[in-house]
Amino acid sequence: MGRWRPPSESSTALITRGGHDRLKTELDELWRVKRPEVVKALAAAAAEGDRSENAEYTYRKKQLGEIDRRVRYLSKRLPSLRVVDTMPSDPDAVFFGAWVEIEQTTSGESQRYRIVGPDETDAKSGWISIDSPLARAMLKKRLDDEFEAVLPGGAARFVIVDVAYGDDGG
Repeated sequence: MGRWRPPSESSTALITRGGHDRLKTELDELWRVKRPEVVKALAAAAAEGDRSENAEYTYRKKQLGEIDRRVRYLSKRLPSLRVVDTMPSDPDAVFFGAWVEIEQTTSGESQRYRIVGPDETDAKSGWISIDSPLARAMLKKRLDDEFEAVLPGGAARFVIVDVAYGDDGG
């Protein structure tokens, strides 16, 4: 019998046009290119004979399982996503897709983030999920508005320095 786990919190089903296109490309690449290559390599490894001590066979089976799991996830997730590619009615406020520059009120340190869907977050690029505590705290705020966000390191106060829309943030 498996261990019971509470159901995971459902993530917001919003995505930018670019994010949706990247996920579709990933699904297409996995299904049409990578999976056939791995199946071919798996068949070659299986033809070598004894599978119990065949590291190549074991590796390819695991690789195929990972590809199939990702294909299954993307096949279910893509139809449920809603692409948001329009400007909000109030471009001076923070909404989905916004590039937001914030400044911490205590240290004066500034950071720039883009609010995106949970399927396209990228910490290195500064893309944060709309479900994150920081993004939730800054939604609907305007230029020069102060807000407080409860982050893993504790509560912090910020001020909105800039709000922009578009893929490049300008």
